[in-house]
Amino acid sequence: MTTTFRAWLVEKQTDASGSASQTASVSDLTDEDLMPGNVSLDVSWSSINFKDGLALTGKPGVVRAWPLIPGIDVVGTVTSSETKRFAVGDEVLLNGAGLGETHHGGLAQRARVDSASLVRVPTSLGAKRSAAIGTAGFTAMLSVLAVERHGVTPGDGPVLVTGAAGGVGSIAIALLAKLGFEVVASTGRADSQGDYLRRLGANSVIDRAEISEAGKPLQSQTYAAVVDAVGSTTLVNALAQLNYGGIATACGLAQGADLPGTVMPFILRGVTLAGINSVDAPLAMREEAWNRLATDLDTDILDELTTSIGLEDAADAAGRILKGELHGRTVVDVSA
Repeated sequence: MTTTFRAWLVEKQTDASGSASQTASVSDLTDEDLMPGNVSLDVSWSSINFKDGLALTGKPGVVRAWPLIPGIDVVGTVTSSETKRFAVGDEVLLNGAGLGETHHGGLAQRARVDSASLVRVPTSLGAKRSAAIGTAGFTAMLSVLAVERHGVTPGDGPVLVTGAAGGVGSIAIALLAKLGFEVVASTGRADSQGDYLRRLGANSVIDRAEISEAGKPLQSQTYAAVVDAVGSTTLVNALAQLNYGGIATACGLAQGADLPGTVMPFILRGVTLAGINSVDAPLAMREEAWNRLATDLDTDILDELTTSIGLEDAADAAGRILKGELHGRTVVDVSA
């Protein structure tokens, strides 16, 4: 029996001049269209991340195989398994690991994936909340773990979170606040999102303009740590404001992929820049992060920052996330 399901599909076209373009549309597919993997799923939830925004709006840089189902997050129920780690009926999740880039992703009603990076849905969270956390929350937790491993404690001083109203920033604030840190949130929407960020746990909110323009290589020591999702000049200024021996984690490039700074913060203040790669995180790190998310994230706050949409609405949300109009997390009910 052939299973038919609905999915977003990104396709590539090349015109007579050789110029290539991408289009995305909801299509009817079958299991025969899925890629190889040892676990098959009925998908319940996915989510909208910045990468999904690029893929669904035809922007280059994310999708690297065509045609491809986008969606870097998938949460679902196992329908068949060729590994002893999972059985039919298990609720599982997968973030990154090539989903929505080189392997069919989560914006579909069915999926087939490799179990190497697959994690069980924490019972205390459930499927929808796990999707709401998604890659953004997983990345935020990896960033917080890096700050902890560096030895930073709440008594060492405030932590700056850039891109604070986005998915990574929002969950990073909630995590850090629950762990007792003083949090400073940087956003370009300080007027409209200030109350929202304080509700998440931010002690103060600053306008991103304060740190988004070129500044001195060394500035006043202000922060014990930085969780950055912006990159470019913002990250350079954040490094320049770290306390001696502080750490900045870098997981995004919303402002740019460049790093137009100097080595002075590193050699004169002994600061550390730690890269956060959630896509290729090993299984042990994934399980550690999800175990911590299940205990350290306030689910009431998570519910407040979560918006649900149907599968057909994903393209609209994709455009809005690229324009900076979304805050918090947007989950996709693939059955709706």
